[in-house]
Amino acid sequence: MLKNSRGVVEIVILVIVLIATVALATYFYLDSENKDVKEEVITKVQEVIQVTSPTPTPFPFQDMTIPYLQNREYESELGELEKVSENASYTKYLASFDSDGLQVNGTLTIPKGDQPQGGWPAVVFLHGYIPPQDYETLVNYASYVDPLAKEGLVVFKIDLRGHADSEGVAFGAYFSGDYIVDVLNAHAALQNTEFVNPGRIGLWGHSMAGNVVFRSLIASDEIDKAVIWAGAVYSYEDFDEFSISDSSYQPPTQESERRKRRVELAETWGAFDSESEFWVQVPATNYLEGVEGDLRIHHAVNDNVVSIDYSRNLDRILDDTQINHQVYQYTSGGHNLTGTSFSQAMQRSADFLNTP
Repeated sequence: MLKNSRGVVEIVILVIVLIATVALATYFYLDSENKDVKEEVITKVQEVIQVTSPTPTPFPFQDMTIPYLQNREYESELGELEKVSENASYTKYLASFDSDGLQVNGTLTIPKGDQPQGGWPAVVFLHGYIPPQDYETLVNYASYVDPLAKEGLVVFKIDLRGHADSEGVAFGAYFSGDYIVDVLNAHAALQNTEFVNPGRIGLWGHSMAGNVVFRSLIASDEIDKAVIWAGAVYSYEDFDEFSISDSSYQPPTQESERRKRRVELAETWGAFDSESEFWVQVPATNYLEGVEGDLRIHHAVNDNVVSIDYSRNLDRILDDTQINHQVYQYTSGGHNLTGTSFSQAMQRSADFLNTP
């Protein structure tokens, strides 16, 4: 698997040059009693160090790439909680956190009862595609959150930027890194609470969020559990092969920021090309070497929105990696895994996320 090998080779060469230069300079420095010679040697060494030290070179749309997402930092904290409701199992709050200067909102459920030593296990919950202007914080995916929350999990269902009252522009999952940034900042915010076990925070995502969950898993070595329901777009070649048939999708309007970004991306790098120096850095499937973790995928065979071939293809790719994974295939349930498939998939997901 590709692991930015060219960059690694360049760094190794630079290190060799640096070591050789410093060694040679040290020899002449120690061998000379002339003060001017010593000062000249020191100056030359400093110049070599400055020239050979590898520094990142920004380029357009770098924020989409896995190396960028892997090498940046994620820091955040929860804002003040506002109680919404409670039942016998958990209390629900409106919550927010900072994601690169934007306030991203969501709902947070905290189990009732005695808190386990070290804190509750938790999950950052990601919604699938809903037209951003139609998304409602307390309505969408509430029926998915409830069974997870009743199983003793802290569930942080975040409203990805640009949805409901979350600040920012909803540029989408497949051609932006913004949602991954939101997810990993939400993860950091949960780590900084007193009621969550910082080492037991998983991810859950549906449909569009399958891409976001998988890329987040590869971008951060602090996440070891992830669940995907009916997800799409992993290798990006699969997007061309299987496509998506979503009647709810609303293309961005001509004057929207999302539309302008798409046009600029196309003008700069063209359509996806697996041979492109830029596009090869976007799919998480190109950066699986050395990555560990646990992934569970749930998909209905009769899904007429996102083909189950996405999940089957990812399953084959992961067979050659250290990522522990399993695909559950359901004969019915459609894209939202309704009916008995929903109950079965949800129980499996809760049990998986609850297992230390």
